[in-house]
Amino acid sequence: MNILITGANGFVGKNLVATLEGTGHTLLCCTRDTPPDVLAAYCEEANFVYHLAGVNRTEREAEFIEGNVTFTKRLVAMLTKAENLAPIMFASSIQATRDNPYGNSKRMAEELLMREQLTTGRRIHLYRFPNLFGKWGRPGYNSVVATFCDRVARHLPLDIHEPERLMELAYIDDVIASLVSLLDTFVEQEAPFREVPTHSPVSLGHIAELLVSFRESRKTLAVPQLEDTFTKRLYSTYLSYLPVDDFAYDLTMHEDKRGSFTEFLRTPDRGQVSINVAKPGITKGNHWHHTKNEKFLVVSGDAVIRFRKIGTDEVISYHVSGDMMRVVDIPVGYTHHIENVGTTDLVTVMWVNEAFDAASPDTTFMEVQNETSESDDHRRNAS
Repeated sequence: MNILITGANGFVGKNLVATLEGTGHTLLCCTRDTPPDVLAAYCEEANFVYHLAGVNRTEREAEFIEGNVTFTKRLVAMLTKAENLAPIMFASSIQATRDNPYGNSKRMAEELLMREQLTTGRRIHLYRFPNLFGKWGRPGYNSVVATFCDRVARHLPLDIHEPERLMELAYIDDVIASLVSLLDTFVEQEAPFREVPTHSPVSLGHIAELLVSFRESRKTLAVPQLEDTFTKRLYSTYLSYLPVDDFAYDLTMHEDKRGSFTEFLRTPDRGQVSINVAKPGITKGNHWHHTKNEKFLVVSGDAVIRFRKIGTDEVISYHVSGDMMRVVDIPVGYTHHIENVGTTDLVTVMWVNEAFDAASPDTTFMEVQNETSESDDHRRNAS
């Protein structure tokens, strides 16, 4: 299928092109720099038209008419001249219901296309988009989220006059999924208007708070509450606005002669992840927990992890190494330690089900091995 996309280098256009590339369709991409004769040729070839081009912001009100109405009229005229009744999808706005220069221009373009449908039978798909958010938005132009993400990522202040103002937001991936589905929709429709899923209204102040928390998570190591779909999508969007020289950040390494311990991530309800390094011959641990449980994954080196149930003498041992990729659970009620029995640094990824709280550490120190302990008969070789 030959698919004409106007505004192909805009926010929605970039995401649509990226999704349709490699699907077998031929994309006829039109931008502000596309010559009129090339657009006319595209109109002859197109089997479907995504009309995404338009003017969202300008200092000259006349540009709203030129960019949203006049260009739409010209596009339809080119298709008509080519005797091409390809369906047209049009990117309108919820502002079309309001009396302002931008909204008026979008409504006029809608009316023009609806008349086209009544006159020629051409299928028209009208989308009154709310505020959109997602990767590749243009700060200061496409949406408030794009602007907020860019400013927070660059440590610039946010100027919010109405923090309680509620925003209706749609995620770019939902928009693109709906647009792509039109290619398989050839049945007649009762009305030209189509909708995309939107999130529950969220205040500008809350969006700003979330974005600042994402930025500060490099210090707190806190992972956002990703079970909330909006928060998860906003976090992904925020990361796409990081300056290219700011992708990486350093962690605090607690280091001594035995090795090091570095916390990587922490969550309010899913615990924390840390990286433990032990020098050859070093044993770390010799403690137990009432409620806290852990998982150890050795990713480099050789180790023996030993356990002894509180109140018993039997020592259980597991040999693990970076070649095995085997996770060892650390049950509560067992004192335990990990010993580097190799000749290189031992690197272990450790997960614990609750973030460390100095006021309630739930850690009681006790040696795993004592004079009456027996261990060799209970070695578990992870092979």
